[in-house]
Amino acid sequence: MGEAARTRTPDIELFRDVFNASPIGIAVETLEGQPLFVNPAFCSMLGFSEEELRYKHCVDFSPPEDAQKDWALFQQLKAGSIDHYQLEKRYFRKDGSLVWGRLSISLLKSRQSPLVIAMVEDITDKQRAEEARFRHAAIVESSEDAIISKNLDAVIVSWNAGAQRIFGYTESEAVGQPITILIPPESWDEENQILERLRAGGRIEYYETTRITKAGKKVAVSLTISPIKDSTGRLVGFCKLAHDITERKRAEQVLRETNRALETQTAALRSREELLKIFVKNVPVAVAMLDRDMRYLQVSDRWCVDFSLDSSQLLGRSHYEIFPDIPDRWKQLHRRALSGETLRAEEDRWDREGGTTWLRWEIRPWQNLDGLPGGILIFSEDITHRKHADEALLGMSGRLIEAHEQERTRIGRDLHDDIVQRLALLAIELEGVQHDSAPELSRRIDDLRKQATQIANDVQLLSHELHSSKLEYLGIVGAIKSFCKEYGERQKLEIDFKSHDLPAALPTDLSLSLFRVLQEALRNATKHSRVKNFEVRLWGSSDEIHLTVKDSGTGFDREAAMKSTGLGLTSMQERLRLVGGALSIESQPQRGTTIYARVPFTSSRDSAPAAG
Repeated sequence: MGEAARTRTPDIELFRDVFNASPIGIAVETLEGQPLFVNPAFCSMLGFSEEELRYKHCVDFSPPEDAQKDWALFQQLKAGSIDHYQLEKRYFRKDGSLVWGRLSISLLKSRQSPLVIAMVEDITDKQRAEEARFRHAAIVESSEDAIISKNLDAVIVSWNAGAQRIFGYTESEAVGQPITILIPPESWDEENQILERLRAGGRIEYYETTRITKAGKKVAVSLTISPIKDSTGRLVGFCKLAHDITERKRAEQVLRETNRALETQTAALRSREELLKIFVKNVPVAVAMLDRDMRYLQVSDRWCVDFSLDSSQLLGRSHYEIFPDIPDRWKQLHRRALSGETLRAEEDRWDREGGTTWLRWEIRPWQNLDGLPGGILIFSEDITHRKHADEALLGMSGRLIEAHEQERTRIGRDLHDDIVQRLALLAIELEGVQHDSAPELSRRIDDLRKQATQIANDVQLLSHELHSSKLEYLGIVGAIKSFCKEYGERQKLEIDFKSHDLPAALPTDLSLSLFRVLQEALRNATKHSRVKNFEVRLWGSSDEIHLTVKDSGTGFDREAAMKSTGLGLTSMQERLRLVGGALSIESQPQRGTTIYARVPFTSSRDSAPAAG
């Protein structure tokens, strides 16, 4: 009896330690739903003390609608119809805020008085990420432009409402079909060239071409195509944004035809100015004709529609009176056009009181009978919807990388908290068996123990590469210093790391991007440079953070490397692009390589410590 008690005591202490150290909230309750014991993780999650939680009923933790679902399942558990259940629901914190938790309830029948064990995992971040994903999906679905993704075999895998409006195919009709259903046969070679450029790591932006609808009608489109990569940087497909420019092309054709008509009719008209007014009035795009004093002479119907104006309110009045919020830089452009210059912008931002408008515009002078500028013509196209679609695509890329980072974190923690611990226990068990074995067997067991220890060390290092908790707690400098040391020891390399002039804190997303670029750059250098010495530098300037990774190895042809998917350069560029940064490379065969990353920095963003 005494021996059994002594055996149970360590077990009880072990279970108590596990209960208290668990990162998941745990509560032991009666069959009436009254907590008996709660662990620190559960208290931390809800912000209550253990004593406060013991005096609450389980239904007090959640809003009524969530509590009702939970209590209904709890009654089934109590009645014996089920012995466990799971539920995702919200929990009240002490400060009144809500968190999401994944609740797992099990019945403990081994006791004379059955108890219930409740385990709660905090999934608030997961829920928020899911909500953000739904928001971005809603933006994609509401876009007037076609947003289509395809795999490496050029087969359509996603199709939004804008694509159906432009091309006529429903989602069920388009998904699974080759992208060539949208491409006229005479343009197939063009599509092959686009795919080759994308597979080489390039991007397609505002490429104007022709596509074909379900009804066989040709439409003019402007294409922006970006590569889609997985968390390792491997190319898995492409995302295509198609903006219908049929109306603009038609307008350009009308403009060309009108110009030809102008050439033949000028002699019959008394004034080139009157002819121009007729053209401006009837052209199906947004055009305004102004004199040298910036007073309106004529506007097209489209101009009136785009700016919610009536032509009778405009003619004879100053452009600056109608639009008093016009930026000074645009006024300077008007003066340059009045001096004879033709100016254009593919996209320009106008921050107005009612919101931001994005415009594509061209300003050119028109000449009077003396051949001198009589005023200017302003051609304008509202591209706000297209910009919103571009921002949605960028947001999706950012969310994809964020999801990959979360998965890396989960895998890294699982490796560290589970696999490494089990390997360590295996090594301890082997050490214990070794002492009780014959000499030859003991030596063999010792070899196995050393192998298990080495595997545990390798898995631990891998978990640190997948998720560096040091980046969160020590900052970018401490994390890079630690990574360079661990990576150098494992690969038998000499890595010289120095940092200077860094701010006290850096934005979290900026720190993570620079850390991933460093990892990718060192892995590439180790694989391709054929040297064992590397130099890593991190420093700050007035408005930027800089990172370089340098070696004196074999080097490479930069253009050839950018066309390859093996070095991961495109992946580094994409990460930096999402934080407004840029990547440059200096390399020549047999003269070494320098990877240079720079990102803009402002102290107002959410920051993590920079110094270790």
